[in-house]
Amino acid sequence: MSNPKKESFDMSDFDSSLPAAAAALSAEDRAGLVNALKDKLQDLAGHHTDVMETLSPEVRKRVEALKEIQSQHDELEAMFLEERAALAAKYQKQYEPLYTKRFEIVNGIVEVEGVTDVSVEQGEDKANEGKGVPDFWVTAMRTNEILSEEITDRDEEALKYLKDIKWCKIDSSKGFKLEFFFDTNPFFKNSVLTKTYHMIDDDDEPILEKAIGTQIEWYPGKCLTQKVLKKKPKKGAKNAKPIIKTEKCESFFNFFSPPEVPDDDADIDEDEAEELQNLMEQDYDIGSTIRDKLIPHAVSWYTGEAAEGNELDMVDDEDDDEDDDDEEDEDEDEDENDDDDDEDEEEVKNKKPSGPKKITRAQVAGGQEGERPPECKQQ
Repeated sequence: MSNPKKESFDMSDFDSSLPAAAAALSAEDRAGLVNALKDKLQDLAGHHTDVMETLSPEVRKRVEALKEIQSQHDELEAMFLEERAALAAKYQKQYEPLYTKRFEIVNGIVEVEGVTDVSVEQGEDKANEGKGVPDFWVTAMRTNEILSEEITDRDEEALKYLKDIKWCKIDSSKGFKLEFFFDTNPFFKNSVLTKTYHMIDDDDEPILEKAIGTQIEWYPGKCLTQKVLKKKPKKGAKNAKPIIKTEKCESFFNFFSPPEVPDDDADIDEDEAEELQNLMEQDYDIGSTIRDKLIPHAVSWYTGEAAEGNELDMVDDEDDDEDDDDEEDEDEDEDENDDDDDEDEEEVKNKKPSGPKKITRAQVAGGQEGERPPECKQQ
């Protein structure tokens, strides 16, 4: 069997493509780095060749045919992903006018048919109080289980000034940006708070690289992400003034100060890295929930219908689990019955029989069939 030549690598190619940090190394260290990269790439390039070399000529031809089929599949999959992205972009544009209408109704900019104009009867001030759908977004967010866990009672007052939430893709990566539009309020100066998720395009799926929030300009004494602690001075202290200390507290608005990824991984240990990963996953879960569930179906969350749908799905899942448990219980009962049969057979063997009795092959086979292996359960 002939060995195909492995592709050769020119060391100068690696040398010219090294990053600036590697270029600062000594010549000896640089050469070692290049050789390590070279060996790694050669291993990757030659791995599939080594597998093919172990096959017989007939099987190798069949595998080559399968690889050709796989290539055709990959081409179709690439077309599917491209068309799906184009289709999503097409309908996203068609959603926008609907989101605009929702914004206008929620905020009382336009009135729906069948609602009389009360501004003439009650005066302009009273009419403004009754316009739109009060507390629309905070109510919708409170109904969602994931978002509700992040919102405190103090947050609710500020979130009542939330007028709209939008999201858009960012061109630089497969990430996205969330925009929260607020009316003038007594808590902070910002009219828009943003949260941007930057993704790395991996072979399997996009990976979160980092998230960027917004610096909230809180009014004095209105910061919801910190609480002020006053500690009485010790007796006999010269300064009679209480010691004032601030510390971070739970708040939905911490969402706009996401976990920071350190530039150097060596600065954190394994436990800290795991904790950071969990925080980033939780943060992304909140962002994707807002993008995929809250924004498209806001009115269903406001009325509670979306939450009821989630509960039904959870009940269905629990029923499936109970069915699986019932099947397992049945299997355990069958196993116990089989064990009882075996014990009875042992008793028969130990007793002095009145006449010759035989355990037939059919009885043994029947006992074995009674034990259904887990993989044979009916779904």
